[in-house]
Amino acid sequence: MSRRRIGFWYRLAAVLLKPPLVVFFKRDWRGMEHIPENGGFITVVNHNSALDPLSYAHFQYNTGRVPRFLAKVGLFRSGFMGAAMRGTGQIPVYRESKDAIGAFRAAVAAIHKGECVAFYPEGTLTREPGMWPMKGKTGAARVALETQAPVIPVAQWGANLAVPPYPKRKDIKLFPRKTLIVQAGPPIDLSEFYGEEPTAAVLREVTERIMDEITVQLADIRQEPAPSQRYEHRKTVGQATEQVPRQQRDGKQPQQAQAQQDTAPPGAAGGENA
Repeated sequence: MSRRRIGFWYRLAAVLLKPPLVVFFKRDWRGMEHIPENGGFITVVNHNSALDPLSYAHFQYNTGRVPRFLAKVGLFRSGFMGAAMRGTGQIPVYRESKDAIGAFRAAVAAIHKGECVAFYPEGTLTREPGMWPMKGKTGAARVALETQAPVIPVAQWGANLAVPPYPKRKDIKLFPRKTLIVQAGPPIDLSEFYGEEPTAAVLREVTERIMDEITVQLADIRQEPAPSQRYEHRKTVGQATEQVPRQQRDGKQPQQAQAQQDTAPPGAAGGENA
């Protein structure tokens, strides 16, 4: 099979979702010529809004090559949402279980069948203060090396201006209408890694290459330079935790902690790893 048919469920989703997207947003699609017309391929996409899967899916649908997303298994289990996820051929991800490898195998099989598999390499909505891509996870790199399929970097901007990451109700601003910009770049050249053992170091290097190329596309959209260093949320949270006195991390009130610091010998309070 050279490419996946769009099918009933994808067409139904388009009928239901495209009208509100057209009403509430303007569109600026770029780089569609980089989407392969035939054969399996991978897209790697940044993630800065709960709405951006819809904007990316709209863009990809309009190319005639519908994506298969990797999604949490809970979305497949109930009601209309579960039926739609199964009907459109999305790939369930079983996190932290013996079935987790199944998503990798399903992604590889889909690509070998000539389909598009879409990855959000960050694994979650970005927490980078400027909404740039964070450090990526290695799943897309692993599938890319296994299949040697084209890897297309995709960046998007605009949905986050309407619905930012982790918003409060007052943060959601649909008007004035925002423009959903989705830009695909040329395939990432990973040929130097083909045939190498997929060690942790190799997967990390490939992942960094992938995140660099997504960031290049986003910098072009935003017309501003990206940060020189990739944001790592866990590392940042860990550093912030280390700066909190241990008494506060143990649940004591600031006044209690300060009193103990005033009477403690030098070096006895704070600065320790959690």
